[in-house]
Amino acid sequence: MIRVAAFTSSLNDPSSRFRMRQLFEPLRQLGIEAEEFRPWISKFAPASLQLTGLGLLSRACSSVAARKHDVAWLNREFVTGFETMERFAGKRRLLDVDDAIWLEGKGPGRSDFARRIAGRCQGVIAGNECIAEYFRRSTERVWIVPTAVDTQRWTPGERFQTSGGRTLQTCTIGWSGTAWNLAYLYGIEGALVRFLDGHQHATLLVVSDRPPRFQALQASRFEFQRWTPETEVAALRRMDVGIMPLPDDEWTRAKCAMKMLCYMAVGLPVVVSPVGVAQEILGRGNVGLAASNAGEWVEALAALYQDRERAAAMGREGRSVVEQHYSVQGAASQLASIFTEVASQ
Repeated sequence: MIRVAAFTSSLNDPSSRFRMRQLFEPLRQLGIEAEEFRPWISKFAPASLQLTGLGLLSRACSSVAARKHDVAWLNREFVTGFETMERFAGKRRLLDVDDAIWLEGKGPGRSDFARRIAGRCQGVIAGNECIAEYFRRSTERVWIVPTAVDTQRWTPGERFQTSGGRTLQTCTIGWSGTAWNLAYLYGIEGALVRFLDGHQHATLLVVSDRPPRFQALQASRFEFQRWTPETEVAALRRMDVGIMPLPDDEWTRAKCAMKMLCYMAVGLPVVVSPVGVAQEILGRGNVGLAASNAGEWVEALAALYQDRERAAAMGREGRSVVEQHYSVQGAASQLASIFTEVASQ
């Protein structure tokens, strides 16, 4: 049994949950025993708090404990935008990255922090090719392991509502994400207003840890549901179409499209910005539609609203694509091979 020390970032951040924690049991079945080391102070607290004695002591204690393990598996950097104690975390280290973390290093001596951390590791596990390309400049060993979805937990559900003894084909357009990503949803607010104004039986469902603050969209046209880990799957099952708007920039080109994959896993057709991995996933099958501007967003949403059979077929295809290419079993198998290789050094 190979022992892995998994350094996560917090209890509920998506990266720790999807890149690491959900893989612990599948890895155990493959002979990899992962033990989680979570910081006393969340990585998403202000850096000034994480860099206090208590914050650094937390990582120091975990780093010492990790020396009893065969491999240390680091979820990004310990403190956002800084190189701190990563070099002391265990005897053999792997840096797992699913975002353009190098863009977060601001200030003198910090612009290259991500490459310096990678250079002190035995390799980098990248969520996609964009991330892998960046880190190949600092280490020879880079593996691409896409973000995965537990297809036994994220499963399709019934989304039709009934009223007065007849089925009403209402349409719920859904977005799910953390509060700091609401800005991406605001970016298509105008398109959402146009679509909803023209389709009175359609509504928008926003699932997040904080209510959205729209400028033009009336409160009667959207519903907010507070996110919890216990209700996240049921919340997506209430949707008929999942949306993932993104601007096209250096940060978003490195994103792993986890939101899109979750929609697809529960059988939803998607409308997404064709940026980074999202474009790659769209190319794997007829799983949804791409939208790059307001007009295309309105057109794509209207098309799926009007043709439910087409939308349903896309949802089924999306589910199949996730099962074939983005399942936790596939990711665990890749990771088990990587851990075995590094542990043998």
